[in-house]
Amino acid sequence: MVQTVLQLKQQENTNPQASPLPATGLVKLKTLLGNSKTNPPILPIIPVSRTTWHNGVKSGKYPKPIKLGEHSIAWRVEDIRALLEELGA
Repeated sequence: MVQTVLQLKQQENTNPQASPLPATGLVKLKTLLGNSKTNPPILPIIPVSRTTWHNGVKSGKYPKPIKLGEHSIAWRVEDIRALLEELGA
């Protein structure tokens, strides 16, 4: 079962401990978009494809990443929470 952004927001409002996002810090793309190949599967916070996400970052629709290394990027949790607020409005 894939949870929508609104379901996650409702769950977060009723039980803040159940939120898949930490209070602060950085999150990687697999956490944001989910990963069905892990056991247990990681549910998506934002249910879009990788291509859609990267195109949205490029166009400015989604937040810009922070480069952690040569092949590693992450997003600030605060930016993702702001995006969820914007998408939920």
